[in-house]
Amino acid sequence: MNEELCGNLRRPKVIAEIGCNHRGDFETAKEMVMIASQFCKADVVKFQKRNPSESLTKLEYKTPHVNSMNSYGDTYGEHRERLELTLDEHRKLQDICGSYKIEYSASVWDLTSAKEIISLQPTLIKVPSACNTYFDLLALLCDNYGGDIHISLGMTNRKEEEDIVEFLLKKKRLKDVVLYHCTSGYPVPFEDLYLMEISRLVKLYGDKAKSIGFSGHHLGIAIDVAAFTLGATWIERHFTLDRTWKGTDHAASLESDGLRKVVRNINHAAHAIQSPKEEILEIEIPTRKKLKWDRDGQTFDGNQTALSQ
Repeated sequence: MNEELCGNLRRPKVIAEIGCNHRGDFETAKEMVMIASQFCKADVVKFQKRNPSESLTKLEYKTPHVNSMNSYGDTYGEHRERLELTLDEHRKLQDICGSYKIEYSASVWDLTSAKEIISLQPTLIKVPSACNTYFDLLALLCDNYGGDIHISLGMTNRKEEEDIVEFLLKKKRLKDVVLYHCTSGYPVPFEDLYLMEISRLVKLYGDKAKSIGFSGHHLGIAIDVAAFTLGATWIERHFTLDRTWKGTDHAASLESDGLRKVVRNINHAAHAIQSPKEEILEIEIPTRKKLKWDRDGQTFDGNQTALSQ
């Protein structure tokens, strides 16, 4: 992954969150890895791993999806089962990521899924907002996984946030944690993004946690550079091949050209946010010689007459 430093800021790493946007199809997942790497130039792809019978109550499992148009099964449990890839398929995807030189990662929603993904030893594992107060899950990761733990703070109040951080401190793992500002909606209107939360997290935890990130569920590509300038060093965006596909996340996801532009814009911004090394830059010298006048009405190079425009 790109570790390039730009001025005092490290270029953010961009995560293409595939999640379950592959629709439970391994071939689609493979294609998405290839496009995220080769066309979009993302740093990481992130999937999801769930054991629906463990992560859902019996009632939740048997209840129909709240939006039948987005459901892949008669019940919510069947819907979630249909979208799952096996551990062996995740292992193959990790190998495919290696061949395309992009990092593999996954969010884990339950203890069984966490143990399975830990067995793959990825560079990072994500804890979604829905599970960030599941302390048995956090403990399992802290005690059995040596990589970085990324945690979203969507739909989380300040007391819960403090409890999470205190738990990680006691486990002596906060230094390995990336905390993400996130608004948990699909999609999120701009006025509900509250990006100044990134600055708050940087101020509170920037010197204690590994870094601060931003997980965006918004539309378009205008916000991500702003998140970077406020201190986010990880930018996560949902990724799909077709925003019209059936499923909850597609409408809040970027298609390939949108994700490519997010990566491009962040790269450009990272190179621009630097302090100059000289008062007059090398690129300015020819223009200064041509156009800049001193007090005596002379150009910088001493010519007495005005240069023709």
